[in-house]
Amino acid sequence: MRRGRAALAIGLMAASAVIVPSASAAPEPPRLDDGFGLTVVSQPEWVDDDHRTFVFAVASDQVPNPTLLPGQTAGQHDIMVTLPADYDSSERYPVLYSLHGNPDLPNTEANQQMAERATEDAPLITVHPNGVRSWYSNWVNPGPVGPQNWESFHLDQLIPLIDANLSTIPTREGRAIVGHSMGGFGAFHYAEHRPELFSYVGAFSGGLDLLNQGVRAAVVGTSVMEASGTPTVAPDAIFGSPVWPLDGVWNAQSPAQHVESLRGMGVALYTGNGGDLTVNPVQAVAEKIVQDTNLVTSANLTAAGIPHTFVDYGDGSEWAEGCTGKHASLPCLQADMNHYVDLIMKRLERP
Repeated sequence: MRRGRAALAIGLMAASAVIVPSASAAPEPPRLDDGFGLTVVSQPEWVDDDHRTFVFAVASDQVPNPTLLPGQTAGQHDIMVTLPADYDSSERYPVLYSLHGNPDLPNTEANQQMAERATEDAPLITVHPNGVRSWYSNWVNPGPVGPQNWESFHLDQLIPLIDANLSTIPTREGRAIVGHSMGGFGAFHYAEHRPELFSYVGAFSGGLDLLNQGVRAAVVGTSVMEASGTPTVAPDAIFGSPVWPLDGVWNAQSPAQHVESLRGMGVALYTGNGGDLTVNPVQAVAEKIVQDTNLVTSANLTAAGIPHTFVDYGDGSEWAEGCTGKHASLPCLQADMNHYVDLIMKRLERP
């Protein structure tokens, strides 16, 4: 079990190369105005000559000093946005918020390609916010790094900023959320806390059960390991002490046990089983742990009478070409995203 916990702590997401914005001049990306406690410190720049995806940066008073991975700038948050292929500012589009795992960044080539491929024929805006080490929560004991109110940053600041600056459908009926691994936790955490914001929620290999000791070890590992960002923070920084009877916040914030507020929302879960445990065992064990948390979540949804889609693709051999059923298998994640976008576009309000 100790090996499994360590595996999940370091295996939640395979890092990808950070996108360097393109210097191409035309057409111009949107320009964004400050607001809602956010200052736009870097205006949008296209990441390549396809002119679908741009990156911008904001400073937030809710998370003024995020811990950093290589390539990030102190005091600011990079946000990546993928527009529909035929984006027209005179139209209104639904928005998908896509939350990355750990250790990962929002503005990677893998995240860009995943969004662009899945939305090639879909009139959908995709937003990838920064969430390094966040566990998409307002931290209980942030200590010397200062306020780490990630939930407030994303839900009370970023969503209104996007709606004010892009041609969105700014209602629950025009908004969905999804995430991978830590981001899958975040998607369910946000949807359960603020069901009035989202009409669909999904998780790709999400660590959804904070009562699971492997997931608890992963959160603690995220806090204390430099691979998840610098400076490191205390083991109790995010949810407080994980040890009973001091673990009340962990229990209260666990998505798997608090599904009731998802009633009336579209819900989708995707997981593998890790495949061959002798091949890339870190990623295999990590996926086996999160599979257990998805089974618990699905059982609780079923017991509550909440309809949901649950795709357990095992070793991945029948899910997508190249999918291995492991935790950060990009072919698996691309197939997850393709399927999820098809689901949400049947429900979201359309232009």
